[in-house]
Amino acid sequence: MKEIVRKVTLSKPFDVDKIAIDRDHYFRSAYVVDLPLNLTPDHVWQDIFEQKWRSSRHLWDRKLFVIGDKLRLLTTADEFEEKLDWIEQVIDETNKAIDEYNRAAQITEETFKQQLWEERATVEGLRATLKKRFTPV
Repeated sequence: MKEIVRKVTLSKPFDVDKIAIDRDHYFRSAYVVDLPLNLTPDHVWQDIFEQKWRSSRHLWDRKLFVIGDKLRLLTTADEFEEKLDWIEQVIDETNKAIDEYNRAAQITEETFKQQLWEERATVEGLRATLKKRFTPV
């Protein structure tokens, strides 16, 4: 059975002065910015998140990585505010996909419970037939 996955958001508000912003070691014009998340996402959320940001048309100068309870943005300084909007959009799209995932998980769980109940009823019916047939009167 699938487990219910928790949604993840950027922690708001956060202390901007505590946000790590460093120059990237490999790309001279890029910076690494660590944004805090409200919790550490599980592997399902991370997989969906990665699919969403990679399918975005805005890949040319930015990359995103989940590192524990932080979202690491590797980007140039150009249009930084637009990039923050983009991150929130990717997170929103991920959480919408998590809603769909959780609905499917709930349906699967309900179907499993129904099948289990039907199996128990069948077993009880078989027992009743055996008792009727083989229990001395």
